[in-house]
Amino acid sequence: MSDHQKRSPRLFVEAGLSEGTEVACDRGQAHYLLNVMRLRGGDTVRAFNGRDGEWLCEISSAAKKSCALTPASRTRTQTALPDIHYLFAPLKHARLDYMVQKATELGCSRIQPVITAHTNASRVKLERMRSNAIEAAEQCNLLDVPFIEEVTTLDNLLSSWPEERHLVFCDEEAQIASPLQALGGIGPGALAVLIGPEGGFSDEERDRIRQLSCVTAISLGPRVMRADTAGVAAMALVQSALGDWG
Repeated sequence: MSDHQKRSPRLFVEAGLSEGTEVACDRGQAHYLLNVMRLRGGDTVRAFNGRDGEWLCEISSAAKKSCALTPASRTRTQTALPDIHYLFAPLKHARLDYMVQKATELGCSRIQPVITAHTNASRVKLERMRSNAIEAAEQCNLLDVPFIEEVTTLDNLLSSWPEERHLVFCDEEAQIASPLQALGGIGPGALAVLIGPEGGFSDEERDRIRQLSCVTAISLGPRVMRADTAGVAAMALVQSALGDWG
Protein backbone atom coordinates (compact mmCIF):
# COMPACT_ATOMS: atom_id res chain seq x y z
CA MET A 1 0.00 0.00 0.00
CA SER A 2 1.42 3.36 -1.05
CA ASP A 3 1.85 6.33 1.29
CA HIS A 4 -1.02 8.04 -0.53
CA GLN A 5 -3.29 5.05 0.07
CA LYS A 6 -2.26 4.93 3.74
CA ARG A 7 -3.58 8.48 4.06
CA SER A 8 -6.96 7.49 2.59
CA PRO A 9 -9.97 8.11 4.86
CA ARG A 10 -11.12 5.17 7.00
CA LEU A 11 -14.73 4.10 7.45
CA PHE A 12 -16.43 1.55 9.67
CA VAL A 13 -19.11 -0.36 7.77
CA GLU A 14 -21.63 -2.97 8.88
CA ALA A 15 -21.57 -4.98 5.66
CA GLY A 16 -19.22 -7.84 4.91
CA LEU A 17 -16.01 -6.97 3.06
CA SER A 18 -14.64 -9.14 0.27
CA GLU A 19 -12.90 -8.47 -3.03
CA GLY A 20 -15.20 -7.00 -5.67
CA THR A 21 -18.37 -6.96 -3.51
CA GLU A 22 -19.86 -3.45 -3.53
CA VAL A 23 -20.71 -1.85 -0.18
CA ALA A 24 -23.22 1.01 -0.03
CA CYS A 25 -22.31 3.96 2.21
CA ASP A 26 -24.96 5.47 4.42
CA ARG A 27 -25.96 9.09 3.91
CA GLY A 28 -23.61 10.45 6.56
CA GLN A 29 -20.65 8.54 5.15
CA ALA A 30 -21.45 9.68 1.62
CA HIS A 31 -21.61 13.30 2.79
CA TYR A 32 -18.27 12.93 4.57
CA LEU A 33 -16.50 11.37 1.58
CA LEU A 34 -18.00 13.50 -1.20
CA ASN A 35 -18.55 16.87 0.46
CA VAL A 36 -16.11 17.04 3.36
CA MET A 37 -13.19 15.09 1.90
CA ARG A 38 -14.18 16.04 -1.70
CA LEU A 39 -13.47 12.57 -3.06
CA ARG A 40 -14.80 11.33 -6.37
CA GLY A 41 -15.30 8.05 -8.21
CA GLY A 42 -12.05 6.10 -8.41
CA ASP A 43 -10.58 7.59 -5.21
CA THR A 44 -9.55 5.20 -2.45
CA VAL A 45 -11.00 4.65 1.02
CA ARG A 46 -9.99 2.17 3.71
CA ALA A 47 -12.89 0.25 5.28
CA PHE A 48 -13.23 -2.18 8.20
CA ASN A 49 -16.13 -3.94 9.94
CA GLY A 50 -14.56 -5.71 12.92
CA ARG A 51 -14.75 -9.10 11.18
CA ASP A 52 -12.94 -9.07 7.85
CA GLY A 53 -9.86 -6.94 8.53
CA GLU A 54 -9.15 -3.66 6.74
CA TRP A 55 -9.69 -3.29 2.99
CA LEU A 56 -8.51 -0.75 0.46
CA CYS A 57 -11.62 0.20 -1.47
CA GLU A 58 -12.40 2.28 -4.51
CA ILE A 59 -15.34 4.65 -4.71
CA SER A 60 -17.14 2.77 -7.47
CA SER A 61 -20.19 4.96 -7.79
CA ALA A 62 -20.83 8.50 -6.63
CA ALA A 63 -24.01 10.56 -6.92
CA LYS A 64 -25.00 13.82 -5.26
CA LYS A 65 -25.94 12.27 -1.91
CA SER A 66 -24.83 8.65 -2.20
CA CYS A 67 -21.82 6.53 -3.02
CA ALA A 68 -20.59 2.94 -2.84
CA LEU A 69 -17.25 1.29 -2.17
CA THR A 70 -15.76 -1.74 -3.90
CA PRO A 71 -13.07 -3.58 -1.88
CA ALA A 72 -9.96 -4.21 -3.98
CA SER A 73 -7.40 -5.70 -1.59
CA ARG A 74 -7.09 -6.52 2.09
CA THR A 75 -4.47 -4.36 3.80
CA ARG A 76 -4.65 -5.96 7.27
CA THR A 77 -6.08 -9.20 8.59
CA GLN A 78 -8.53 -9.14 11.49
CA THR A 79 -7.16 -9.35 15.03
CA ALA A 80 -9.13 -9.86 18.23
CA LEU A 81 -9.44 -7.25 20.95
CA PRO A 82 -8.32 -8.20 24.47
CA ASP A 83 -11.25 -9.65 26.43
CA ILE A 84 -11.55 -6.61 28.71
CA HIS A 85 -14.92 -5.07 29.56
CA TYR A 86 -15.02 -1.41 30.57
CA LEU A 87 -17.75 -0.66 33.15
CA PHE A 88 -18.29 2.89 34.36
CA ALA A 89 -20.71 5.20 36.12
CA PRO A 90 -22.16 7.52 33.43
CA LEU A 91 -20.85 11.07 33.14
CA LYS A 92 -22.37 14.12 31.49
CA HIS A 93 -22.05 15.21 27.87
CA ALA A 94 -18.50 15.87 26.65
CA ARG A 95 -16.83 13.93 29.44
CA LEU A 96 -18.85 10.84 28.54
CA ASP A 97 -17.81 11.25 24.90
CA TYR A 98 -14.18 11.50 25.98
CA MET A 99 -14.41 8.41 28.19
CA VAL A 100 -15.92 6.27 25.42
CA GLN A 101 -13.33 7.44 22.91
CA LYS A 102 -10.41 6.69 25.24
CA ALA A 103 -11.77 3.31 26.30
CA THR A 104 -12.01 2.41 22.62
CA GLU A 105 -8.48 3.62 21.88
CA LEU A 106 -7.15 1.65 24.85
CA GLY A 107 -8.56 -1.60 23.48
CA CYS A 108 -11.58 -2.71 25.51
CA SER A 109 -13.99 -5.15 23.87
CA ARG A 110 -17.20 -4.01 25.61
CA ILE A 111 -18.37 -0.78 27.21
CA GLN A 112 -21.24 -0.66 29.68
CA PRO A 113 -22.70 2.21 31.74
CA VAL A 114 -23.48 1.20 35.33
CA ILE A 115 -25.74 3.22 37.63
CA THR A 116 -24.36 3.49 41.19
CA ALA A 117 -25.55 5.20 44.36
CA HIS A 118 -23.59 8.39 43.62
CA THR A 119 -24.09 8.51 39.84
CA ASN A 120 -25.09 12.02 38.77
CA ALA A 121 -26.04 11.31 35.15
CA SER A 122 -28.61 8.54 34.69
CA ARG A 123 -29.66 9.25 31.09
CA VAL A 124 -27.27 7.77 28.55
CA LYS A 125 -27.60 7.91 24.77
CA LEU A 126 -26.25 4.55 23.62
CA GLU A 127 -26.28 5.53 19.95
CA ARG A 128 -24.11 8.54 20.74
CA MET A 129 -21.73 6.27 22.65
CA ARG A 130 -21.49 3.95 19.65
CA SER A 131 -20.86 6.89 17.31
CA ASN A 132 -18.00 8.05 19.52
CA ALA A 133 -16.53 4.55 19.64
CA ILE A 134 -16.72 4.25 15.84
CA GLU A 135 -15.11 7.65 15.34
CA ALA A 136 -12.24 6.74 17.68
CA ALA A 137 -11.69 3.42 15.88
CA GLU A 138 -11.69 5.12 12.48
CA GLN A 139 -9.22 7.80 13.52
CA CYS A 140 -6.84 5.51 15.43
CA ASN A 141 -6.43 2.78 12.80
CA LEU A 142 -8.23 0.20 14.93
CA LEU A 143 -9.77 -2.88 13.33
CA ASP A 144 -12.68 -3.28 15.71
CA VAL A 145 -15.26 -1.28 17.66
CA PRO A 146 -16.22 -2.28 21.22
CA PHE A 147 -19.77 -3.50 21.77
CA ILE A 148 -21.93 -0.97 23.62
CA GLU A 149 -24.01 -2.67 26.30
CA GLU A 150 -27.33 -1.44 27.70
CA VAL A 151 -27.29 0.58 30.92
CA THR A 152 -27.60 -1.52 34.08
CA THR A 153 -27.47 -0.95 37.83
CA LEU A 154 -24.54 -2.02 39.95
CA ASP A 155 -26.84 -4.35 41.89
CA ASN A 156 -27.99 -6.13 38.73
CA LEU A 157 -24.45 -6.29 37.41
CA LEU A 158 -23.08 -7.94 40.55
CA SER A 159 -26.07 -10.28 40.98
CA SER A 160 -25.33 -11.98 37.66
CA TRP A 161 -21.55 -11.64 37.64
CA PRO A 162 -19.80 -14.58 35.90
CA GLU A 163 -17.09 -16.07 38.13
CA GLU A 164 -14.81 -16.72 35.16
CA ARG A 165 -14.44 -12.95 34.51
CA HIS A 166 -12.08 -11.26 36.98
CA LEU A 167 -13.29 -7.84 38.14
CA VAL A 168 -10.78 -5.04 38.73
CA PHE A 169 -12.30 -2.08 40.53
CA CYS A 170 -10.70 1.21 41.37
CA ASP A 171 -10.90 1.81 45.10
CA GLU A 172 -9.22 4.56 47.09
CA GLU A 173 -9.29 2.18 50.08
CA ALA A 174 -7.42 -0.63 48.29
CA GLN A 175 -5.11 -2.40 50.76
CA ILE A 176 -2.21 -2.75 48.30
CA ALA A 177 -0.75 0.64 47.44
CA SER A 178 0.88 -0.43 44.17
CA PRO A 179 -1.69 -1.16 41.44
CA LEU A 180 0.84 -3.19 39.44
CA GLN A 181 1.53 -5.35 42.48
CA ALA A 182 -2.20 -5.92 42.95
CA LEU A 183 -2.71 -6.75 39.28
CA GLY A 184 0.22 -9.16 39.41
CA GLY A 185 -1.92 -11.55 41.43
CA ILE A 186 -4.43 -12.02 38.61
CA GLY A 187 -3.99 -14.94 36.24
CA PRO A 188 -4.77 -14.96 32.52
CA GLY A 189 -8.39 -14.86 31.40
CA ALA A 190 -11.39 -12.62 30.89
CA LEU A 191 -11.31 -9.25 32.67
CA ALA A 192 -13.48 -6.26 33.50
CA VAL A 193 -12.54 -2.83 34.81
CA LEU A 194 -15.07 -1.00 36.99
CA ILE A 195 -14.84 2.78 37.45
CA GLY A 196 -17.03 4.52 40.01
CA PRO A 197 -18.62 7.99 39.88
CA GLU A 198 -17.08 11.26 41.04
CA GLY A 199 -18.24 10.59 44.59
CA GLY A 200 -16.84 7.07 44.62
CA PHE A 201 -18.62 3.91 45.66
CA SER A 202 -20.76 3.90 48.78
CA ASP A 203 -19.64 1.72 51.72
CA GLU A 204 -22.45 -0.71 50.95
CA GLU A 205 -21.42 -0.94 47.29
CA ARG A 206 -17.77 -1.45 48.18
CA ASP A 207 -18.67 -4.27 50.55
CA ARG A 208 -20.90 -5.88 47.93
CA ILE A 209 -18.16 -5.74 45.28
CA ARG A 210 -15.61 -7.27 47.66
CA GLN A 211 -17.90 -10.22 48.31
CA LEU A 212 -17.21 -11.51 44.81
CA SER A 213 -14.64 -14.29 44.72
CA CYS A 214 -13.06 -12.96 41.52
CA VAL A 215 -12.36 -9.33 42.42
CA THR A 216 -9.22 -7.22 42.86
CA ALA A 217 -9.22 -3.66 44.18
CA ILE A 218 -6.53 -1.34 42.86
CA SER A 219 -5.39 2.07 43.97
CA LEU A 220 -4.74 4.81 41.41
CA GLY A 221 -2.22 6.63 43.57
CA PRO A 222 -2.26 9.44 46.12
CA ARG A 223 -4.03 12.05 43.97
CA VAL A 224 -7.78 12.39 43.47
CA MET A 225 -8.72 11.99 39.81
CA ARG A 226 -11.84 12.85 37.89
CA ALA A 227 -13.74 9.75 36.82
CA ASP A 228 -12.77 10.07 33.14
CA THR A 229 -9.08 10.44 34.04
CA ALA A 230 -9.30 7.49 36.44
CA GLY A 231 -10.75 5.39 33.63
CA VAL A 232 -7.84 6.10 31.32
CA ALA A 233 -5.32 5.40 34.10
CA ALA A 234 -6.99 2.12 35.08
CA MET A 235 -7.26 0.83 31.51
CA ALA A 236 -3.62 1.70 30.85
CA LEU A 237 -2.53 -0.19 33.97
CA VAL A 238 -4.63 -3.25 33.13
CA GLN A 239 -3.48 -3.33 29.51
CA SER A 240 0.13 -2.98 30.58
CA ALA A 241 -0.04 -5.73 33.21
CA LEU A 242 -2.58 -8.14 31.73
CA GLY A 243 -3.54 -7.04 28.24
CA ASP A 244 -1.84 -6.87 24.85
CA TRP A 245 0.77 -4.20 25.62
CA GLY A 246 3.35 -6.72 26.75
